[in-house]
Amino acid sequence: MTKLDRWLLPDGIEEVLPAEAACIETARRQILDLFNRWGYDLVIPPHVEFIDALLTGSAQDLDLQTFKTVDPLSGRLLGFRSDITPQVTRLDAHWLKEKVPARLCYAGSTLLTKPRAHTTSRSPIQLGAELYGDKSTASDIEIICLMLETLNLAQIKNVHMDLGHVAIFRTLAQASQLSNELEHQLFNALQRKAIDEIVELTSHLPNKEATMFQALTRLCGGKEVIDQAKILLADAPASILKAIDKLAEIAEQIAVRYPHIPLYFDLGELRGYQYHTGIVFAAFIPQVGQSIAQGGRYDSAGIAFGHARPATGFSTDLKTLVNLGEADFCVPQSMIWAPYDHQPSLHQKITELRNQNQRVIQALPHQTLADAIETGCDRHLIFIENSWHIKPIEAGK
Repeated sequence: MTKLDRWLLPDGIEEVLPAEAACIETARRQILDLFNRWGYDLVIPPHVEFIDALLTGSAQDLDLQTFKTVDPLSGRLLGFRSDITPQVTRLDAHWLKEKVPARLCYAGSTLLTKPRAHTTSRSPIQLGAELYGDKSTASDIEIICLMLETLNLAQIKNVHMDLGHVAIFRTLAQASQLSNELEHQLFNALQRKAIDEIVELTSHLPNKEATMFQALTRLCGGKEVIDQAKILLADAPASILKAIDKLAEIAEQIAVRYPHIPLYFDLGELRGYQYHTGIVFAAFIPQVGQSIAQGGRYDSAGIAFGHARPATGFSTDLKTLVNLGEADFCVPQSMIWAPYDHQPSLHQKITELRNQNQRVIQALPHQTLADAIETGCDRHLIFIENSWHIKPIEAGK
């Protein structure tokens, strides 16, 4: 690499310069304050962990997205986190071990070997909230509402939501005693809504089971999907009908609280199939091809750490919220210029202003008022009648 190329970054890896960094940090603080008002406690997991802990259990599907290296101290393999949710699950299961439901939240950088979509970053700032220890639909409703409030805080417009339930396909697969290979093939075909392929893959199954698998490709649309599902899947195991009822209950409550948000149902949506165990949901906006926030239920994820608990949560990319939202996180803060001077009274005045949350820049030797203007200061300190006063910087000075 030549000297001229050394400033280049890998594809999908970005640096954040001061103006944008200020916006992102303001958004982070305000959203974490929102989480705090809802009773969610902040945790800060490490950027790297031993790979056998980072990719334990349901997090194994993150293997291909995880950068790996060898720890020079222990000789063990380390992974740079590609998703913070499994780390928070470990914290809840291994360290907190609470008997009551726990509400945890986080915000931190992640690193992906490949972008999740062609236009997205490989270094998103993942932000999210998780609720552990309750298996009722009330937890799912709370998490979905918190996700929608987060999008509302960022002033994301024209949000619509997709709702699904991965247990429907999983239970059908188990009841039909599908091989792992066939389950995987059906999973892939269902994601592509490849009805002809699904018909061929299920041709050897009993007619009742084949019909239900094929029905999943058609069970997508508005709230009428719930009634259609109860008819088309009437012969399914009772747990599937119960899952449909839970999905209907959650959707009804979301519709009451957020009547302006369109709800779209897709019972063939298997987002996070290897990780989630129940309801899955995602928020979309028209101008973006992929979800801008997503989540779902992932019960028993903490079993590898000796404390399996029901769990539900959501996550999003903080940079995406700032870029797509209309919230004014980027309000410029005015600055005061202080001269280069060793007078105790000046340092006392600067300290006083900073304690009042004013942004004060003190000049370095040989800097002039022209430097103040170039730096972005609109006021400066002037010594008048034995005290320091704040005055506007006049143009041309």
